[in-house]
Amino acid sequence: MKLIVFIAFALVATVAAQQYTTKYDNIDVDEILKSDRLFNNYYKCLLDEGRCTPDGNELKRILPDALQTDCAKCSEKQRSGAIRVLNYLIQNRPTQWAVLQKKYDPENQYVEKYREQAKKEGIKLD
Repeated sequence: MKLIVFIAFALVATVAAQQYTTKYDNIDVDEILKSDRLFNNYYKCLLDEGRCTPDGNELKRILPDALQTDCAKCSEKQRSGAIRVLNYLIQNRPTQWAVLQKKYDPENQYVEKYREQAKKEGIKLD
């Protein structure tokens, strides 16, 4: 009986580990994008140039994995938020987009990897 309980807990932990936390899914991404102060705080956090909020730290922690795995562990809300943020950065803050891209994708491997998918989502990479 103890073995069955242990296996059940192990399975639950494994399934939970396959998804990023949804703890911060209720953050209003549009509010952050509309506010220079909030946007710049997250931007500096991602560049290791400023303090990070708990959700900023979480974003910085999972971003490399999300890029490598096509956001496979993302919830639908996280995925749609990421698309909205990418569109915003590329269209409205190209200089900051270039800096982030240089840090997180210095060899353009992710830009190339996701070019067709981005096009389908309406994101213009070039």
